[in-house]
Amino acid sequence: MQHRSDTPAAAHVGMAGGRYPAASPLRTGLACRCPRCGRGRLYKGYLTIADRCAVCGLDLSKAESGDGPAVFLILILGAVAVGLAFILQFILELPEWLTWTILVTVVVGGALVLLRPAKAILVALQYKNRAGAFGE
Repeated sequence: MQHRSDTPAAAHVGMAGGRYPAASPLRTGLACRCPRCGRGRLYKGYLTIADRCAVCGLDLSKAESGDGPAVFLILILGAVAVGLAFILQFILELPEWLTWTILVTVVVGGALVLLRPAKAILVALQYKNRAGAFGE
């Protein structure tokens, strides 16, 4: 069992060198929040990471996930598309044009919806493991 300070977590926010409660990379990533405090916004645009967390001041300017989120999504959405194509074409026997319309919608829509949280999860994992810009 971990020993916690009697001071509320909110009192630590904004303090220089203050301690922050451990935030789950999965939770903060899915919410697209700061990997340190879990409250500030991670993005200032669709995929543009903010320079600093507005709540705790964490420097996010050098955080970069690279091509990792796109690669993971290509593999995941590709597997979903192949399975869905099989079901639509051979089990439901839909016309080819309808199958392609559904597949393109699912893959493009899935990529647009999942890319932000996937990138945020990788940035949060970088922070947790002190990798990349957070390891300096």
